[in-house]
Amino acid sequence: MRRLILMRHAKSDWHCGGLSDHDRPLNKRGRRSADAMGAWLRNEGYLPDQVLCSSAQRTRETLERLQLTGEPDITFHRALYLAHASAMLDSLRAADGRCVLMLGHNHGLADLAHALVSQPPDHDRFDDYPTAATLVCDFEGDQWKETGQHSGRPVSFVVPRELI
Repeated sequence: MRRLILMRHAKSDWHCGGLSDHDRPLNKRGRRSADAMGAWLRNEGYLPDQVLCSSAQRTRETLERLQLTGEPDITFHRALYLAHASAMLDSLRAADGRCVLMLGHNHGLADLAHALVSQPPDHDRFDDYPTAATLVCDFEGDQWKETGQHSGRPVSFVVPRELI
């Protein structure tokens, strides 16, 4: 079995004059949300051994604030910045961890989540996948390259508002 933790970055700061979209940091609410999501991941034992993260500042900062335990193999990918679901799936299929955290952006992230699950979780926010929303999904098989549409079994889906 393999496990995917699919997380959208936390809320970013739109009032950082002069910064490119790629360089925008988290805002205060985003920092609180990322901290809460990290505590939730640790408390539930959802600890990745590999992290595939967009190279954007807001995804990097979200990842840092998760304070993951262990020493996951972390890779920052420019290709995951505002990526479409197909590009994200390509990155996942190249992964080799047993439990992979993919940290990215909408709309690609929400589209990927919908494409991967066998049945959507019973949650009213799954369709819009708000900032810091996180899906935990299990897959049969030993290799990510085998991952196909609707092959994942949702284990959990949570948004920060439920934790703060």
